[in-house]
Order: sequence, then C-alpha cells, then structure tokens
Amino acid sequence: MKRPASAAERRARVAEVLRRLDRMYPAAACALRHENPWQLLVATILSAQCTDKRVNEVTPGLFAKYPTPEDFAAVRPEVLANDIRSTGFFNNKAKSIVGAARRVVSEFGGVVPRTMEEMLTIPGAARKTANVVLGTAYGIASGIVVDTHVQRIARRLDLTRQSDPGKIERDLQKIIPQEKWILFSHQVILHGRALCVARNPKCAQCELNTVCYAKDKTA
Repeated sequence: MKRPASAAERRARVAEVLRRLDRMYPAAACALRHENPWQLLVATILSAQCTDKRVNEVTPGLFAKYPTPEDFAAVRPEVLANDIRSTGFFNNKAKSIVGAARRVVSEFGGVVPRTMEEMLTIPGAARKTANVVLGTAYGIASGIVVDTHVQRIARRLDLTRQSDPGKIERDLQKIIPQEKWILFSHQVILHGRALCVARNPKCAQCELNTVCYAKDKTA
C-alpha cells in the first residue's frame, strides 16, 4: 500500500485502522481477571515478563489468602514471594506489591487512586501499569497502554517510528481519539496474541493487511 502523503490522508488511514479493529475485536477487554482496582493493580504488577494465563492461575488463591490491601501490607515480601514464585521475578514483584499495598493503605485509605499523578507514587506502578488500572478499573482514559504488543504493532502499522514506550504513547495520543484510547490498547494487545504474533504474523488472515506497511509480511 502506498503511504498517504497529506495530513488528511494520514487521518483517514488511522480512522480506517480503527474501524477495522472495531470489526475484528468489538468486545476486546483486559485479560487479567480481577474484581476491583486493587486486584487489577496486583495482577498487572505480576504480569511483567509473565503471561496473563499464568497470572490468572495464581491470583485466585493469592486474593483468597490476602483479601485486602491491608492484608498485603502486613505480609513480609519474602513470604509473598513464595506465593507468586511461578510468575517469575518473584522477589522484586513481592517487594513492589507489598510497597504498593502500604502506600495505598497509608496515603489513600486503602483505595487505589484515580489520577495518573497519584498512581505514579505507588511502588511498581509505572505509567503502563497506571494506564491499565485507570483505564480498565475506572474507565479513565489517562493515556494509552504501551506493552510489547502495542510497541510492535504500532510500528508495523507505521503509527509511530519510535522505540521508546513513552514516545510511542505520545505519538499514539496525537492520532488516536481519546475516547478510543482504552479500547484501542485492548484491541491491539488481543491482535498481537491472535494474529500479529511476533515470530510468524498471520498476515493473510488479517483485515489490517491492506493498510499495514510491515516489511516482513507473511503470505
């Protein structure tokens, strides 16, 4: 496909990408199972370098053992590390989760805050995690979640040419309407798992094929 030359053509192409994503993944949602914002924060911290499937296998027992942020705040990190061992990087994750719990309890009354500025003061909650929690738990479009799928696919679709997640997010925020930020992330992440996989993208099955500029398309 020839790259659009004018700003109007580029906007039209982005709108077409969004329309096709809506057709492909109309009900895309966060794959991490949770019942409240705190559980989602914990699950998101656990998901670093770990599959959502594995996290979803660990969290039911974890939340039964530690039902509230206060329970997590009271546990020693080395004890929690054993409970989350199968998610990998368990020592660092345990320290982050206990630190997050203590911050949420001491500074926010046990309630996960609803602003980016406050979220970023919580251990283990960098911008990606904050965007996940604010968007999925509260419906607040504070930004766009940029995980490895979004990084890869945004570049394949020529929505950005950056490699740094923060710069990618800023590029996407300029061209994606804010009311689509939350759903867009869910759709692209699902697309990265279903079709646009890193090692062998299924381009022939992809509705985005004709608006995609990736150089390594498969037949």
